[in-house]
Amino acid sequence: MNFLSHYYFDRDTTNCYFTLGTVLPDLLKNADKTIILHPEKLVHQNPQVNSIIQGWNKHLLVDRYFHSADFFLTHSHTLKNLLAPVITQSPVKPFFLGHIAIELILDNLLITTNEISVSQFYDHLDSCEEPVIREFLLFAGMDNPDVFFRFFAEFKRSRYLNTYVNIEQITYALKRICMRVWPNPFTPQQEADMTTILLTYRLGLIPNFMSIFNEIGEKLN
Repeated sequence: MNFLSHYYFDRDTTNCYFTLGTVLPDLLKNADKTIILHPEKLVHQNPQVNSIIQGWNKHLLVDRYFHSADFFLTHSHTLKNLLAPVITQSPVKPFFLGHIAIELILDNLLITTNEISVSQFYDHLDSCEEPVIREFLLFAGMDNPDVFFRFFAEFKRSRYLNTYVNIEQITYALKRICMRVWPNPFTPQQEADMTTILLTYRLGLIPNFMSIFNEIGEKLN
């Protein structure tokens, strides 16, 4: 799941460090795809650092439930088949595109149906103090936390997730994710064709997209 879908399950928490932990694995991946941390079993004397660890573990659990759910398997496969014909000359693998596309569409739907507040999500991140985050990163074995903080500052400043309200930005987000692996993943025509497919698919998901959140929520409880 993507940032806002993870946030959905703990949208009522008052612990900003737990919220950060629930999205930190993906934030680190965005900051530098070579960063690999495994703090899952660590225990720290600072309860705020432990909250980040607990949120991190929640992230892993939610992803495990999501990626094994029929909802994900069905819709990622369907999107793969729909998108494959329009990216035939692209280096991007259709199964990768289908996987990421369904996650981004879910984020879009959470925003556009008012299931979550993006501003409240960012308020949580803004409330986290850098020394606590740095302590977590060092404790988890990261040699150069400044790599993360440079990305994190821009992530908070840009409020980029607000753009997910527009389906065109979902295509752009897909492109940016793919650019981590392939320098020029899509032509302008491919992007336009992808947007048309994603818009149509999103409309079909509106009536029952919450079923996956309800399903995971039941497993978490």
